[in-house]
Amino acid sequence: MSVIKIEDIAHVKFRAPDLGRMQDFLTEFGLDTWRAEDARLYARAGDGIPFNHVTEKGQAGFRGLGLRAESVEDLGRLAASEAVEIQDLPTPGGGKYICLKDPDGFLVEVVAGQETTSPAEIPLDPLRNSAAAKTRRRQPVRLHSGPSHVLRLGHCVLNVTDFRTSERWYKERFGFITSDEIEAASGLAIGAFMRCDRGEQPTDHHTLFLAQLPQKPGFMHAAFEVAGLDDLMLGHAHLKSNNRKAAWGVGRHILGSQIFDYWKDPWGHELEHWTDGDLFTAADGSNTATVDDLLAVQWGMQNPIFTGRLAPSPGVVSFAIATSARIKRLFRKKRTNPQ
Repeated sequence: MSVIKIEDIAHVKFRAPDLGRMQDFLTEFGLDTWRAEDARLYARAGDGIPFNHVTEKGQAGFRGLGLRAESVEDLGRLAASEAVEIQDLPTPGGGKYICLKDPDGFLVEVVAGQETTSPAEIPLDPLRNSAAAKTRRRQPVRLHSGPSHVLRLGHCVLNVTDFRTSERWYKERFGFITSDEIEAASGLAIGAFMRCDRGEQPTDHHTLFLAQLPQKPGFMHAAFEVAGLDDLMLGHAHLKSNNRKAAWGVGRHILGSQIFDYWKDPWGHELEHWTDGDLFTAADGSNTATVDDLLAVQWGMQNPIFTGRLAPSPGVVSFAIATSARIKRLFRKKRTNPQ
């Protein structure tokens, strides 16, 4: 039994040496941006949450993520369990929060009681004519160029030192449920897509993805839901026209099923536009998947790791990840049980 069950992800935090350059990128990405009196750059989507992305001035890097508790009472229960004090949240929207550190030292801010505003009006996808159904009649499709309409922050992906240790830490405190556990080899788990436990209320396939890949622990990407497929493609064209750096996309993932489009901010942090993702309840359980399922697509651009003249095969990638995980596990056992 977890201490609480979080409601959703709240925000992601970064540092950057030039807040103006970050603001320009986030505006082109489709977020509403402003600089506050605390000298931070804030950005918000259209869901009425006070902010979803915050940048402090400093050496470029990932600062941490925020998770939203369902109530201040839940926050108090978590604070008591962690022996930390609840503080006033000194950011737009106010509220309360506590600060924790996960096993890799990532900052995790748990917030509650923020003031929200009315959600922005999100454009609807136009009716579509398919071979099976002709629902759009006597009206053309006319789209307007510009940034995507970003609805909300959906998930964050972290690379961790020890997947099982981090998985246990997040599940024990926040009530995450595994949607898909990733195995590099039979019985060798190296990550999991984890969703919030909202009971019978459907929730995103994943709010947090933890991966133990053969690279340093750190931020991998954060993902923002947009209005729909046309809106995602308009955003892609807008970012491309402004010479922003594309990372991966457009395509449709296997795990989570969402249509995706990844871009890099001026310091290389990846942000994703996505739409049409899976929703599950607590009763839908958990599944096991492969590294190929993780990296492959149902359609669209292949993962950049598989492109280029000397690109490895999926089997070679799985073998390398599994070997790295086994070596790390062996060294941990030796440190734990020295002879």
